[in-house]
Amino acid sequence: MEFFKKEKLIPEEGWRKKLFRTIYYADTPAGKLFDVSLLASIVLSTLLIIWESIPGSIEKYGQFFRYSEWVLTIFFTIEYYLRLLAIKNNRAFIFSAFGIIDLLCILTFYVSLFFPQVHFLIAIRLLRLLRIFRIFNLITYLKEAMIIIKALQNSYRKIIIFLLFIVIISVIVGSLMYVLENGQNGFHSIPESIYWAIVTITTVGYGDIAPTTSAGKLMSIILMLCGYGIIAVPTGIVAKELRKVRKYVRECERCGNADNDTDARYCKICGEKLEVAAV
Repeated sequence: MEFFKKEKLIPEEGWRKKLFRTIYYADTPAGKLFDVSLLASIVLSTLLIIWESIPGSIEKYGQFFRYSEWVLTIFFTIEYYLRLLAIKNNRAFIFSAFGIIDLLCILTFYVSLFFPQVHFLIAIRLLRLLRIFRIFNLITYLKEAMIIIKALQNSYRKIIIFLLFIVIISVIVGSLMYVLENGQNGFHSIPESIYWAIVTITTVGYGDIAPTTSAGKLMSIILMLCGYGIIAVPTGIVAKELRKVRKYVRECERCGNADNDTDARYCKICGEKLEVAAV
């Protein structure tokens, strides 16, 4: 994990270094066993939450659910404590992406003891399954995902402007439909009419509100036809940025660093020779 190497968070020789190797890496039998056990516990915990939401399950297996959740949460709490114990700088882990996710997953259970309505949010523990990419050497897939994220970052301004345009159109069409339908047939207010416009323009079509006047039906046809074209706009924006990102990203095959200049021959982190950029 390059994060730990760069930040020099690996403890000195001793039991903490061995613990660090086991918890944060999956290149040893003990580390692999630890991570696989952790993933299995996360999946089990999520399945229990899903099972518990089925009507009648709590009445039949309520005690089993409670004991299981306590055991799993205590296990996750100990695991979180060991992660803090094994690292030199606790803040580096606490404020990292995985650290925040781990803490939220634990706190959700304890908060649910006082506010039962948030109990089923424990299912966010599935986010911890992101570690499966590291454990089973699937980092390449994460790198591909970063290309998508980079493309979205580059195009978010255009997408925001596009969404603002959709909101304006929805407000105008919703107000017009309120007038055309005379406040009848489900169009009892402008907010309800705007809701109908958004459902229609996105081609969702719940059918809970439908116009009956000829003018209203004509407006619906125009809006539905526009909806097909509107859906293609953000797709085209992101696709264009994806082509740009794949063309200019100079990613090192050795260390995974993507912060290299577009004309770089060698990686600025490890010095590895870079391949020709993909077009």
